[in-house]
Amino acid sequence: MGITSSDKIADYILCYFHERGDNISNLKLQKLVYYAQGWFLGLHTEPLFKEEIQAWVRGPVQPRLYQRFKKFSYHPIDEDPDCPDFADKRVKPLIDYILDLYGDYSPTELEKMTHQEPPWITARRGLKPNDESEETITHKSMREFFEKRAKEEEAIENRIMLKLSEMHLNKDWLSEEEDEAWNQ
Repeated sequence: MGITSSDKIADYILCYFHERGDNISNLKLQKLVYYAQGWFLGLHTEPLFKEEIQAWVRGPVQPRLYQRFKKFSYHPIDEDPDCPDFADKRVKPLIDYILDLYGDYSPTELEKMTHQEPPWITARRGLKPNDESEETITHKSMREFFEKRAKEEEAIENRIMLKLSEMHLNKDWLSEEEDEAWNQ
């Protein structure tokens, strides 16, 4: 079961890039859809969409989406879909977060990133780098990996906040004006 469909996620991502006047290729779209699914699983323990993601040579791919945009090859996708709304209020903020986090990376950089992550590596276990594959990247492997990443990022954020509060308590290093500004 899924909250929405991979098509609606792809349409939202296309709208995001087109509204900013930016281009996006099928390769980049595939990786962003994968990250949306992975992070949703890691944060909410349920799939964002039901369609499977496979561990292809060039990284994670949702096959039906690939077929939809295959005609564009490595060129920018010039399809202009309607921008979807999502009934579940968790979806849009998560996709926006994914686009903020990964949207500036090139397709090749995203491909390299996914090739270093356990969900893709595990699904391709035993295959040579250029072997074709239709192996599914499991929801379980994505959930475990992204749940761990979310906890690591939360721990980093907590350490930063603790350090900032310690600095605030020990503000001997601040000038009087900086101290006033800090307290506003």
